[in-house]
Amino acid sequence: MTSTCIVGGSLCQLDVCGHAPLNNKIVGGQNAAAGSWPWQVSIQSASFGGHFCGGSLINKDWVLSAAHCFQSSSLGTIGVYLGRRSQSGSNPNQVYRTVSRFINHPSYNNPSDDNDIALLQLSSSVTFSDYIKPVCLAAAGSTFAAGTESWVTGWGVLQSGSNQISDILQEVMIPIVSNSDCNNAYGGGITSNMICAGLLNQGGKDSCQGDSGGPMVSRNGSLWTQSGIVSFGIGCADPKYPGVYARVSRYQDWINSYMGSNQPGYVSYTNQPGYVSFTNQPGYVSFTSDGFRSSPNLLLFSISLTFSIIPFICSVFLSS
Repeated sequence: MTSTCIVGGSLCQLDVCGHAPLNNKIVGGQNAAAGSWPWQVSIQSASFGGHFCGGSLINKDWVLSAAHCFQSSSLGTIGVYLGRRSQSGSNPNQVYRTVSRFINHPSYNNPSDDNDIALLQLSSSVTFSDYIKPVCLAAAGSTFAAGTESWVTGWGVLQSGSNQISDILQEVMIPIVSNSDCNNAYGGGITSNMICAGLLNQGGKDSCQGDSGGPMVSRNGSLWTQSGIVSFGIGCADPKYPGVYARVSRYQDWINSYMGSNQPGYVSYTNQPGYVSFTNQPGYVSFTSDGFRSSPNLLLFSISLTFSIIPFICSVFLSS
């Protein structure tokens, strides 16, 4: 396998993005091992009593999250923990950065949650390690077939209606649901800027409050690519309603417009067994096969996910 990355004077992400050297198993609805998801971040504010949303590291200076997480006028100082596993226990591999600015997509729409994507710039760069690495991003034009195995991670609540987030980072595997099936389930409102996943007509696995802004990723070999950002849903793990995520591949140009020379990793590949095709562009991953989450009041639309207020910030949930 060969790769090229041509970006004048920049730190290329292709040699680091999407690799999780400490992730040696994938199972649903359980505690994640330390280092399994090295791009996962916990976004915190004292105004919300700590963790209120998730996010993903996309290069040494920027985190990707959901716009609905940053609609409150009382956010205060926002901080980001990287390399964290436990919200209360020891985290010897974590680092902390404050956020110098956050940028919501200019076309973010509340209450439909269309274009539910945001960028957070860290106060200073982070150094990559086995526990802190950027994720690769799905490139423009990527498609994820219905049934594509995807993994969602976060510290959100473990059951619908709870307000207690998980202490240990959770991981769950769920399949992609086609946009047409998802749109039918919700009775409309699912746009091409969204991607859905879950066990339709079965339920039991999902993201939930506290997970909003976090990544949904798929794997090809050892490479992980982010296809979605936790956005909204009705309830958690309801068999009638899959979770809805912002479709990352729709925002390559918008993300790049803020990155300067240090753009995220773009990798272009198909889901044919063993085949990965790299482009000469920096960063993103294009995953080809056939081709959001919030509502404390269980409304179809989201009202901005926060914890005790708005953001129905979502979590990895496994029903008993």
